[in-house]
Amino acid sequence: MCGARDRRRAGPSRRLPGARMLACAALLFQGLWPVSAQGQGSGFSGSYLNVWTRVGNSVLSPASGSGFHRFRVMWTGDAGPAALDFAYEHTLSLREPGVLGAQFFTAAAGTASGGDWLELGGDLKTVDGIEWRHRFDRLSARFNLGDNADLVVGRQPVSWATTLFLTPSDPFSPFDPADPFREYRVGVDAARLRYYRGAFTQFEVVARPARVGLDGARTLTLLGRATTNRGGWDLGVWGGLVHDTFGAAASLSGSVGLWALRTEAAVRDFDDRLVVRGTVGLDRTFPIAGRDLYVVIEYQRDEAGAESLDDLVAAATSRAFAQGEMQVLGRDTGALQLSWQLHPLVSASTLFLGSLRDASFMFGPGLSYSVTQGASFRIGAFTGVGEDATLDGGIPRFGSEYGSIPQFVYTSLNFFF
Repeated sequence: MCGARDRRRAGPSRRLPGARMLACAALLFQGLWPVSAQGQGSGFSGSYLNVWTRVGNSVLSPASGSGFHRFRVMWTGDAGPAALDFAYEHTLSLREPGVLGAQFFTAAAGTASGGDWLELGGDLKTVDGIEWRHRFDRLSARFNLGDNADLVVGRQPVSWATTLFLTPSDPFSPFDPADPFREYRVGVDAARLRYYRGAFTQFEVVARPARVGLDGARTLTLLGRATTNRGGWDLGVWGGLVHDTFGAAASLSGSVGLWALRTEAAVRDFDDRLVVRGTVGLDRTFPIAGRDLYVVIEYQRDEAGAESLDDLVAAATSRAFAQGEMQVLGRDTGALQLSWQLHPLVSASTLFLGSLRDASFMFGPGLSYSVTQGASFRIGAFTGVGEDATLDGGIPRFGSEYGSIPQFVYTSLNFFF
């Protein structure tokens, strides 16, 4: 298959030149494109994200500044029996070696997403302090199988999350809960078959081969899912294999008075040990001074997480973390977000993400301004509150889960066209 070489190889053999990648895409489209394309709809769009950061000094990293740029082009259109979805992006990271920089956000890691089966991306240029990468984040074809079913094959976004920040039952590409840039969910290589029975009931099967971990181990995710609505409540269950091991989950969402209730729970087999992972959340909008205040509260209990500070390193090196299934390292985590519309063009937000075991948390205020209909400016910060890490013979010892996070300030410009 085009571009499906083993990503574990180092050096030039790991890189896939842009010209060859575009040729692969052209071959795919050529095979799906009919002789006559008259009357077919298509559309190009794109975005540019620019982030500048300043990271304060900490035990784990010196103070430094960094920059991150992402340019993305997207196209959707019909080609005979298939609907095509295409997104190609370049990212440029500028930083000093050994510092956090823009890599603090998952937006910066989008082109280096773990788990890709097809090597549709890679390094274009990497030198000290500069990393230029590219990636096809979408490259899929959707086929209608009658009035009530479709099949999507290729790199595509798949989300089974019910809660908003802490999503333990999303087995594909969950967001970092602290990431302020969530415009695009990372695409995964999969085949997705969906059957719609009525307006509220859906069945689907997803098969996803992947390469995970530093050694690029090959795994298979094969899951079946059913969702429906009963009495105003959305219900969902899924089960099967997640990276070659057993997984099952259930979700529920609806309203309790003026509050929206969202909850999800999963059972996973990690190293021959069944663990239970679950999140419950509430969210509601309050009118204050003629503006909307949106509040989200979530609590997660994750038996795959660290039970004590001594277990944090083990959690960070675990199979669950390497497979991208862990968003946080702790066993008991809380999240609180407040978002307030100060003006039709200006909004403020504050995120608290913390460990309920050691009382440490990350505080992340932000302010957004809609410059034009297609452009927005954002300024924000993150800082950790709690006991800081220390060095013991060059080995870091964590005093708390979030206390070692340094002061972090960023500005960003996001432009859509």
